[in-house]
Amino acid sequence: MALVELPTSVAAPEGSVRITTQRRLVINADDFGRSAEVNAAIIRAHTEGVLTCASLMVNEEGFEEAVELARKHPTLGVGLHLTLVCGHSALAQGEIPGLVNLRGAFRNEPVAAGMRYFFDTRLRAQLTAEIDAQFEKFLDTGLHLDHVNGHLHFHVHPTVFRLLMEIVLRRKARAVRLSCDPFWLNARLADGRWGYRVFHGIVFGLLSRRARRVLTALRIRHTPQVFGLLQDSQVDEVFISRLLRALPPGDSELYSHPSLTQFKHELDALMSPRVKALISDLQIKLVRYQDL
Repeated sequence: MALVELPTSVAAPEGSVRITTQRRLVINADDFGRSAEVNAAIIRAHTEGVLTCASLMVNEEGFEEAVELARKHPTLGVGLHLTLVCGHSALAQGEIPGLVNLRGAFRNEPVAAGMRYFFDTRLRAQLTAEIDAQFEKFLDTGLHLDHVNGHLHFHVHPTVFRLLMEIVLRRKARAVRLSCDPFWLNARLADGRWGYRVFHGIVFGLLSRRARRVLTALRIRHTPQVFGLLQDSQVDEVFISRLLRALPPGDSELYSHPSLTQFKHELDALMSPRVKALISDLQIKLVRYQDL
């Protein structure tokens, strides 16, 4: 299968990037479909709070319920949360034996999985088949594909990203998350866990630099920055309030992992009256990817 050629340098084609000084914010929730409690939290955050989008895991236990909920709430933008690690596959183990075990589960060690995907070229055909199968399963729901991203941001892994772009073009997906969380802005907004934040800032800064050029060249919608990556499930009311005041002009995404129990603080933040009031006072426009 011919792969998308990744340019080493490219000028943005005319009309590929919308320049605006208005602050527009996609507020996204990952792991839609993972469980009933995550599904319930996401719907509450959308209907009672400020959530505009959710990213759907198509192979987890809450998938069918999530699809039904999405159909009942058409104002929620729903995208594909591509899962190639710490989750389950769309294809049977016999079709992708190098990726999953007999239960159809991917490895739970992201670093080890990422190394295998990069160095073992024999896995590329299996990765392509699995990525395409997850697209197919999403599209079979009849939901509008608002965006594409990856569980643990594996969609910007160099090998996965190259394979994904081929499928994105064929499937006519129009928006992909660019996992770029500005480190120095995050450093002003939050404290602690400096080792985690520095490491992830460097790794995803490098990965997103090349991905940005490709997405721009292919005219695939993306926001220049995505907030939440360096917070690692610490997207609470304090952080969101600080971020809203410092939000750069143009388009951004903020994502989190709201749930009824494990990350209830993130659900509470998305439903906070103070956060709602601050968005209104600062005249920040909440949007979905399809609105960009």
